[in-house]
Amino acid sequence: MRSSWFHKLSLIFGPRPPRNWLLLCLVSIFVLIALFGSSSPSALDSASSSVRSDIYTNYRRLKEQAAGDYLELRNLVTNHVKDFGLCWKERDYVPCYNVSANLLAGFQNEEEFDRHCEISRDRQHCLVRPPKDYKIPLTWPASRDVVWSGNVKFSKDQFLSSGSMTKRLMLLEENQISFRSDDGMIIDGVKDYSHQIAEMIGLRSDTEFLQAGVRNVLDIGCGFGSFSAHLLSLKLMALCMAAYEPTGSQVQLALERGLPAIIGNFISRQLPFPSLSYDMVHCTQCGIVWDEKDGLFLIEVDRLLRPGGYFVLTSPRSRQQGISMDTKKGSMSTPFEEFTQKICWNLLVQQEETFIWQKTADAQCYKSSKKGTLPLCSGDDVHLYYQLLPQCVSGTDSKRWIPIQKRSFGSLSSAELEVHGVNPEDFSEDMEFWRSALRNYWSLLSPLIFSDHPKRPGDEDPLPPYNMVRNVMDMSANYGGLNAALLEARKSVWVMNVVPTSEHKTLPLILDRGFTGILHDWCEPFPTYPRTYDMLHANGLLSHLASEGCSMIDLLFEMDRILRPEGWVIISDKVGPIERARTLATQLRWEARVIDLQNGSDQRLLDHPVFRTLDPILRNMVLMWTEISAEDIGNRKFLKS
Repeated sequence: MRSSWFHKLSLIFGPRPPRNWLLLCLVSIFVLIALFGSSSPSALDSASSSVRSDIYTNYRRLKEQAAGDYLELRNLVTNHVKDFGLCWKERDYVPCYNVSANLLAGFQNEEEFDRHCEISRDRQHCLVRPPKDYKIPLTWPASRDVVWSGNVKFSKDQFLSSGSMTKRLMLLEENQISFRSDDGMIIDGVKDYSHQIAEMIGLRSDTEFLQAGVRNVLDIGCGFGSFSAHLLSLKLMALCMAAYEPTGSQVQLALERGLPAIIGNFISRQLPFPSLSYDMVHCTQCGIVWDEKDGLFLIEVDRLLRPGGYFVLTSPRSRQQGISMDTKKGSMSTPFEEFTQKICWNLLVQQEETFIWQKTADAQCYKSSKKGTLPLCSGDDVHLYYQLLPQCVSGTDSKRWIPIQKRSFGSLSSAELEVHGVNPEDFSEDMEFWRSALRNYWSLLSPLIFSDHPKRPGDEDPLPPYNMVRNVMDMSANYGGLNAALLEARKSVWVMNVVPTSEHKTLPLILDRGFTGILHDWCEPFPTYPRTYDMLHANGLLSHLASEGCSMIDLLFEMDRILRPEGWVIISDKVGPIERARTLATQLRWEARVIDLQNGSDQRLLDHPVFRTLDPILRNMVLMWTEISAEDIGNRKFLKS
């Protein structure tokens, strides 16, 4: 009987049925199961409400499984898609910062070095190659003090032409750049400088910065990050920000060391931060002429500073401008000083080439009718994104106008959460979710990061606690819950919290928690150099981009550009976007695994290992996906915009 039935099929399809027919049969079976499971009224009528719920849940999962199986089978039967090729562009290519194209477009007066994404709309789908002598960075904290010179744009000639301070802080060897460690025997001046600033603002030591309300610092033109590295050792969050440099990059070198850094400048546009974001803005020989353009740069610093915050300027030019504490009452010695009074700053103290101003804590100062007072900006600038620099003062009407000396130390209070329009219960629920999510993530990554990962070149056998993930980006950070969970778990990482421009405006809350973050439109490239992050995390970002009409493939190429070789990606999203992204990931030379966390425990997650391939020339990454349903996304309050 069986042989007769098989003989009939053979006459119809031949001895080997086509794979398309097999695919059609399998899909038909799933469709029939789904139809029969949903068209049994008599059975459903006799079932209890709990059974109905189970049937509905199973039916939904069956449909999702059928869709996933169909995509899997389709990939098996279709021809292999050709991998994307390598870019012939510069290995340190940064989109939106094409100086030659900006000059051709008519930009001048240093605006050619500014960010102009509209000039380079055509995105080239190719992979940015690492340098020929690229090596995997050393693990933290060794990377803070030693980096491979082949990984960054810094030549021996640049080192020899740099100042004496650079030579004291750095040592250029055959294939390494070494930095003086704070706990070393050689005093590099950074500790003394930090202690000097603390004393100038009335503290006994720089260890009291936190108690004085200074939790986060924007370090402009940060050099090679030594001051930022010292502030991080004091538990302060210091973000290095410097302009794009075609040759030799401060930002790239700082990130290579494992220090927070981003491309940004004071030229013509506002920085992508809301008002009242930083407790201190610091500039040491940062190359900015602060009193140019009618004081627009100082107005921007005022916008970024919180009430009672400090602007620290160390530069020989400050003395050349004639800034002095010995001015006569009622008269101003320079236009620079006159303008700082217009924006209600008080020159606290001067020591040699270092000057410190303090922003007023009295919002009424900006509203006084004295001659020369600047106008107040209307509206809340939390929605602004690289807008032209305005000649007005921001933030005076904000509910976040709280002097830094009066803010709570540590976690945000219920009153501070209400200022941000956040329910304390929702905030606690979000924090508990990320604690659990981090445990799941780490259980998946730990065997790869710590056990299965080969020893990196130049590394000794690591002693615990050791960590091969240092620079982390949360591409859709919401409240900064992943950042908080990582700190709570004592992971030696820092997180760049990115809030998409069209989502709920939570960046002020993230910054008020003492974290670092930035506003960004993911339809555009991110302002950083290639190979600068160890791990990227995105929760619901693919679905969000689809709703905005942005290209998923452009996003994945951007992720590939900014991720270091042997880096990691964790994306949590709906089934459809995840499957499409997995298909694209294989073309990017990533190895992707889809892990269903809906009903799985930690043990089940451990049953789905993620394997890594090692290729020293092409992209050497692991792509790990976690999958959540559309219903789960809609039901979670912390994901709503």
